[in-house]
Amino acid sequence: MSPPTVKKEGPTPPRDPNSRQRTASGGTGDGATEITTPAAVGDLAKRIIGNVEQAIVGKRKQLVLSLVTWLSGGHLLLEDVPGVAKTMLARALARSVGCTFKRVQCTPDLLPTDVTGTSIFNQKTAQFEFRPGPVFTQILLADEINRATPRTQASLLEAMAEARVTVDGKTHVLEPPFVVIATQNPVDHEGTFPLPEAQLDRFMMRFSLGYPTMEEELRMLELLQHSHPVDRLKPVATAAEIVQAQSAIRSVHVDPRVRHYLLQIVSQTREHNDLALGGSPRASIALFRCAQAMSAIRGRAYVLPDDIKKIIAPVMNHRIIIRPESRLRKITAEKVIEEIIGEIAVPTIEAT
Repeated sequence: MSPPTVKKEGPTPPRDPNSRQRTASGGTGDGATEITTPAAVGDLAKRIIGNVEQAIVGKRKQLVLSLVTWLSGGHLLLEDVPGVAKTMLARALARSVGCTFKRVQCTPDLLPTDVTGTSIFNQKTAQFEFRPGPVFTQILLADEINRATPRTQASLLEAMAEARVTVDGKTHVLEPPFVVIATQNPVDHEGTFPLPEAQLDRFMMRFSLGYPTMEEELRMLELLQHSHPVDRLKPVATAAEIVQAQSAIRSVHVDPRVRHYLLQIVSQTREHNDLALGGSPRASIALFRCAQAMSAIRGRAYVLPDDIKKIIAPVMNHRIIIRPESRLRKITAEKVIEEIIGEIAVPTIEAT
């Protein structure tokens, strides 16, 4: 197949010598290429992961899952104890892609307008002026989100679902690629407001980072000796490349047998004896999109059943509810998902 035709202005298009021509990927003429294929998405992911790993040690799996969430157009919930680099992960991703980054420290007295912004009366003009809140960014870190009141938590719902915010009857569109990375401490529950199931379902993935090994922690101490490694990170991609990658993963092929396998898993969660609530159609869509993103990050243009197995736990474990009597028997969401996967026949897919 012949390559697509590219419209050109001429052999030597004139331009201002003091400016650099922008590429289609949002770069500045420095060799950036347009992200249109899964292979290009894979190259982009390698650049970002390699750069982030200069500051975040030993978290390759979590970095991949974070990118899968972002490229799928979803949002991420990090649930772990304090001090395991949840905030640093968000900062490192933002610096690696050159995206705007803002942080909200959630507390019980945080108001919805502290997140979305508010209108302030200007005495000079005798008019109200909108002052945008921290949600007007590309990467928003909602630190300890379960310490905010339910009303403040709900102020993020429209932004997470539709990438826009409505204040005083006026809708403001957020700049892509918008993503919310929220954290919460699963140990300290004093003075917290647990996220309701409806809001948990808005997060595409939920997982923990975990403690590092002794070797990884030793490496971390070496990196932190003189300055924080996150501050030394340089952008290796652009926000426009992330937007293009989000579109490119939609072209990843999903065989009908793989789709049926995916839906079988979700359907079984609705019928399992240990579950009071199974996965919704939104869970099926999240699995579908994340499987496409996982395949693209690996440079493949088609989804394999293994891609679904890699993402099913972080996509599903916060979308299903264990029955109280099963919880007393130490049954967890992870155990139920593992049992369901073991009972469903895996389709055989051959690369073409």
